[in-house]
Amino acid sequence: MDLRSHWEGIYRNKLPTQVSWYQPHALRSLDLIRRVSPPPDGAIIDVGAGASTLIDDLLDAGYHDLTVLDLSAAALAVARVRLGTRADTVRWVEADVLNASLPTAGYSVWHDRAAFHFLTAPADRARYVTQVRRAVRVGGFVLVATFADDGPTRCSGLEVARYSPEALHAEFGAPFRLIASEREEHVTPGGVRQAFIYGLCRIE
Repeated sequence: MDLRSHWEGIYRNKLPTQVSWYQPHALRSLDLIRRVSPPPDGAIIDVGAGASTLIDDLLDAGYHDLTVLDLSAAALAVARVRLGTRADTVRWVEADVLNASLPTAGYSVWHDRAAFHFLTAPADRARYVTQVRRAVRVGGFVLVATFADDGPTRCSGLEVARYSPEALHAEFGAPFRLIASEREEHVTPGGVRQAFIYGLCRIE
C-alpha cells in the first residue's frame, strides 16, 4: 500500500473534525509537554501531527521553536490555513518519519499522538526509535500516545499495534526513562470510545 496516497485520501475526503482521532484541543499532550518543558524556548517536534490543533495550543502557550511533521501534504495544508499568518513561525516537514532528514539533537521534546501505533512491523519500529535517539538531545523528552491494549485493532482501514504502558516503554529501551504514563478515554466525533495510553520518557 502507498501510505502517502492513503493519508492524502483521508485528509482530502474528510474534514479535520471528522477523523476518529480529532480533538478540539490536545489537552493531555499539552499538559504533559508543559510539565517537562515549562520554558517556551524548548524545541518541540510534533510527529505524524496531521491537522492536529496541538500546534495552535503550543503557540498560544508561548512556545515558538516548533516543527510539524506529517506524510500528508493535505493534512499540513489544513493546519497552515487554520493558523493563518502564524503558520509562518512554524517549520513544516512533509515526510515519512522513518526516513525524514531531521537535525541531530535538534529537539528537546518529541511528541507523537496516534502515529507510532501504525508501525506494525518490528523493523519499522526500530527505525522510528533510531530517529528519536538521533533527533532528541540527551536530557530531552519523548511523549508517545498509542491505542491501549484494550483499544481498537484497526484505524482508518489499517492494522494497528496496541500497547500497555510497559510494552510501549519496552519498544524504546533503557536509554528512555519512563517518568509518566497516563490513560485517556478518547471519544471520537462519532461517539465511539477509544482507549489511549500516553508514555512520557526522558532520554538519558
